[in-house]
Amino acid sequence: MRKKSAAISKDTLLTGVLWPVLILAVNCFCDVDASGAASTASVELARHQKEFSTAHLEPARMGDKFGVAVIFEGTDDLHYYAKPETAPAAGFELKVEAKSDAFEFGEAIFPKWEIIVDPVGTQVEVYAGRFTVFVPITGVAAKTKVDLSQADVEVKISGQACTSTICLLPFEKVLPAQIDYSQRDSWREISFEAAGDAGKVVKGPSYSVWFALGLALLAGLSLNIMPCVWPVLPIIVMRIVEQAKAGRRQSIVMGLAFCLGILLFFACFAGANIILQVFYGTVLQWGDQFRSPVFVAVMALLLVVLALFMFGVFTITVPSSIAGKSGSGKGYPGAVGMGFLAAILSTPCSFAILAAAFAWAQAQPLPLGTFAIMVIGVGMAVPYAILTSMPGLLKRLPGAGRWMELFKQGIGFVLLLIAIKLIAALPELRRMSVLYFAVVLGFCVWMWGSWVTYNTKLSCKWLIRIIAIVLVVTAGWTFLPAPAEELIDWQKYDANAIETAKAEGKPVLIKFTADWCWNCEMVDKIVYRRKDIAKLIEEKGVLAIKADTTVKGGPAALDFKSVYGELSLPVSILFAPGGKDAVRWRGKFFFAKELKTLLEKLPSKK
Repeated sequence: MRKKSAAISKDTLLTGVLWPVLILAVNCFCDVDASGAASTASVELARHQKEFSTAHLEPARMGDKFGVAVIFEGTDDLHYYAKPETAPAAGFELKVEAKSDAFEFGEAIFPKWEIIVDPVGTQVEVYAGRFTVFVPITGVAAKTKVDLSQADVEVKISGQACTSTICLLPFEKVLPAQIDYSQRDSWREISFEAAGDAGKVVKGPSYSVWFALGLALLAGLSLNIMPCVWPVLPIIVMRIVEQAKAGRRQSIVMGLAFCLGILLFFACFAGANIILQVFYGTVLQWGDQFRSPVFVAVMALLLVVLALFMFGVFTITVPSSIAGKSGSGKGYPGAVGMGFLAAILSTPCSFAILAAAFAWAQAQPLPLGTFAIMVIGVGMAVPYAILTSMPGLLKRLPGAGRWMELFKQGIGFVLLLIAIKLIAALPELRRMSVLYFAVVLGFCVWMWGSWVTYNTKLSCKWLIRIIAIVLVVTAGWTFLPAPAEELIDWQKYDANAIETAKAEGKPVLIKFTADWCWNCEMVDKIVYRRKDIAKLIEEKGVLAIKADTTVKGGPAALDFKSVYGELSLPVSILFAPGGKDAVRWRGKFFFAKELKTLLEKLPSKK
């Protein structure tokens, strides 16, 4: 009896436990749905830190068409480009193609894209997160001998994925699948709003190496006509003229030093590109630097300073070490540095031709890509090499005159427009801070250049310039740090909500403010961005109201005078349950301690 019961227990164990586990395992590995249509496992297409995107295949129906659905899944910040016109380079947009010995496929049908705005304000069509691309079967291949119940299909996915901060290497993945065409009537039906001609597979131009290198050379030449480079052109011309006086040999050597500075800048770009590709699997594209708010802000402020130089607010003197005296080697570092600066200044105004040449370089093997990047630098350096090696050409340069001064001032306005464009591309919370700092910076540059003259006493020069530096540092500490997050859950002004809360015995805190109110911002920094204050407001269940009086006819602005009897900002009012009179702080900055004491006396929320 014991043996029999043991046998029964084993059978029961096998039937009740092991078989369900085996069935579950088979289902997991085979991944076959009830219609007999097999779907593939997800394949990772791109990943950067926490951002990723995967894709898998499923047989599907879309209207009266049968085909293969490519289902993309991933995080929202990692996106693919939908159109070749707005992709980093032609051919880098998302493309999906299918092939099979058993079927003929039509062009992929893409869903309607999303619109994002890149850091320089351009609207870009992208795909992100979860979306589906459908590749229709247009017919069975003629004279096929393939069993349609076990037909093999391959789908090639290619393109380039980017996040809001960086673009990854272009990729190409092939996803295989096996479908049962005899069961097509039971395939899952899908539907989405198609993007029209966006789904067509557009072949990118197949540049030859020589054509691409010529394009890179032309891109480098175009950098010399960028408005952002023009502020240093007078210094460059002065250098070339001085070099010509020193003799042809000195002129050539100094000119080569200047060209070396330009090449050094592009060598840095090429080196960064190699490091990113080898160690991080990403690419450094022309324009990626503008995804950094810090870089954009620095370039905008630099353009403001250069505009002031064009207006004559200050001058850039050329010391003998930079001018390059005959027989002296002290000018070489200055020449290299000036060439490096000229290359840096070309970046905010670069033409699309430069982006196209740089993007082509990213898709090539590292040696060829590095060489192409350096060819861009050669293109920018060639005009200066020619001028310094042939001093006779300097006689053809137009003479100085009133026209040059007017042209110089006109370029100053162009630089300001470019600076505004860059500031507009900053995150909303940073724009006003950078504008405030730009005004202070301009004032300090004016102090530095206009408050002193050649005859000013040395002690007075030092005093004025030290004050200018202190003002710049103070303004930078005040305006440039990233804006702090709101710690308090402020609600919009609603008179009915305030009266309801007061009737229910809830505490109410009203902060009257306005966008133009400088003192209101100081109250926010000193009082309402304290963690202890924010914590007490949450614990005590205080209804926090932000009464924005920026608009004259708004409800908060009207009640500010008629209901609360106030005349000037800033004002904060606390209504405590059971209190006879509200506590008011008018025009004060340092009332955090008093507010904290009153909040601590309130009962905690239920």
